[in-house]
Amino acid sequence: YGHSDADVLHQSLLEANIATEVCLTALDTLSLFTLAFKNQLLADHGHNPLMKKVFDVYLCFLQKHQSETALKNVFTALRSLIYKFPSTFYERRADMCAALCYEVLKCCNSKLSSIRTEASQLLYFLMRNNFDYTGKKSFVRTHLQVIISVSQLIADVVGIGGTRFQQSLSIINNCANSDRLIKHTTFSSDVKDLTKRIRTVLMATAQMKEHENDPEMLVDLQYSLAKSYASTPELRKTWLDSMARIHVKNGDLSEAAMCYVHVTALVAEYLTRKGMFRQGCTAFRVITPNIDEEASMMEDVGMQDVHFN
Repeated sequence: YGHSDADVLHQSLLEANIATEVCLTALDTLSLFTLAFKNQLLADHGHNPLMKKVFDVYLCFLQKHQSETALKNVFTALRSLIYKFPSTFYERRADMCAALCYEVLKCCNSKLSSIRTEASQLLYFLMRNNFDYTGKKSFVRTHLQVIISVSQLIADVVGIGGTRFQQSLSIINNCANSDRLIKHTTFSSDVKDLTKRIRTVLMATAQMKEHENDPEMLVDLQYSLAKSYASTPELRKTWLDSMARIHVKNGDLSEAAMCYVHVTALVAEYLTRKGMFRQGCTAFRVITPNIDEEASMMEDVGMQDVHFN
């Protein structure tokens, strides 16, 4: 190779273009494969070893650094995969839907505005398709997985609550507001509720770091987080337990006890819905009328059983 700046730039462009071509060739091959072996991929509602391998290859494109051109084509290919195999994402186990939500949400924090837009639109498509798949009733599966993924990203990705991610949430809201086909359904308001919950989680998490030496403010923020996680039992329990520990540390034992009452009611409600317990959270109304908050959890039969310790 030459050592001039022009030679180095030329070589870099060549390698970048080759990498993009390799990605596009792999995507074309995957597309042909899904057409040729559609019946095999649909076996067991799209939950089979072959589909898992195909999905993992698609996911790999999001996990490894790609060019802007390549990523745009990856998002298009994923949209096609979701459309052709909806049962893979919306029925039975939620593992593939969970993995996709996590990686797409990471892309919603990209430095490139074009990638953020594409990722936001793909996430909206996943929600919208979920809503259509249930006969325009709800998109519980995607809702829960997005909330869980955001909570994981807060721990894994630096700056996830910044301006870039907030812009992506706005794009998702705008998509819902401008979608005429779902104008007379609850979908738009449900999407708005989801993005509001995400913003609350991000804001409260950021403020908790600022107010870690202010016990009262810290508990208020913990409560705000627990409320945002009302639909997701395992996350809500985690934050209620955390609130209780702070109260015990500060000597506020009655407040800590109330947190544990809510945890108990949450577990009772979960077991009642599983048919393993006679009474849900309503049994605790004699202690506090606020216990009805625990009735707002969402159910998804594809999620693994929650193991409450």
